[in-house]
Amino acid sequence: MVTPPPHGRVAVVTGAGSGIGRAVARLMLADGYWVALAGRREAQLLETADGHQDALAVPCDVTGPDDVERLFDAAIQRWGRVDVLFNNAGVFGPAASVDEISVQDWNATVAVNLTGSMLCAAAAVRAMKAQSPQGGRIINNGSIAAHSPRPRTVAYTVTKHAMTGLTKSIELDGREFGITCGQIDIGNTATELMDTIGVGSGALQADGSRRVEPTFPVQDAARAVLLMAGMPASASVGSVVMTAAGMPFIGRG
Repeated sequence: MVTPPPHGRVAVVTGAGSGIGRAVARLMLADGYWVALAGRREAQLLETADGHQDALAVPCDVTGPDDVERLFDAAIQRWGRVDVLFNNAGVFGPAASVDEISVQDWNATVAVNLTGSMLCAAAAVRAMKAQSPQGGRIINNGSIAAHSPRPRTVAYTVTKHAMTGLTKSIELDGREFGITCGQIDIGNTATELMDTIGVGSGALQADGSRRVEPTFPVQDAARAVLLMAGMPASASVGSVVMTAAGMPFIGRG
């Protein structure tokens, strides 16, 4: 086993092969964290790591309990503990209203966004309870959709509302073990996910029109996550809402 860094910061980042997860992982590495990178495609994880000696690429499907346990076992075997989980893996799911979505598409979205987040949080909490010193921090990646939906996003919106309940439950149940949990709800950071809903070319609005919406650099979102992760154990950041300036969120609809 390798001795953890003096600051004790060992992080697990899911969905680390692209987008916000990649940006957060790289910023954590630059800040001195030792980071286990999780995602389905090993090649993308290795691209995120970019040869960094403090990165560990662990191919993982967060919907699989065995894969999740293997991810956390790998981090603990390498560094002895887990201090931070950035619970980030997610999919947007199909564009559909509740009467249109298939059960298969619904279940697939819930499996990644909600069940996968639960499995990773559960593994992190078990590790954080067992380690010495005890405790740690979980940061769940929610969405602006946790507050207000876009049209035809029923599966995504429901999972992100549920993420808020997961966050609050973990925060409450983790108190006696020194485990804190917060949620960051990001709107329109420039990633591949935004391309799927047409933000750059005109996103569907509540009145049926399409509107080109502003975005902001993903590195700015990563800095907010790093700030949450780096708070002292005496403080817990429960909720952060971060949007592109001028995006239709306040007043959406």
